[in-house]
Amino acid sequence: MTDDDSEPTVPVICSACGTESAVALSEVGDAVERHNERLHDGEAVAEVDPALREQLSDLVAEDLDLL
Repeated sequence: MTDDDSEPTVPVICSACGTESAVALSEVGDAVERHNERLHDGEAVAEVDPALREQLSDLVAEDLDLL
């Protein structure tokens, strides 16, 4: 995590471990990758909360006039 408390966090869930954590936006990709490498032999199990990921995808598509 970063020392900057004002940085937004992203919910990351792992259904296999039964965990959910909040990770700094700037570190989310690395944190998910490290978790999956360390605990799941690289299999993509931990992920950004699917509801948030879908919402962000919709916002980006809307911003690009794809919807």
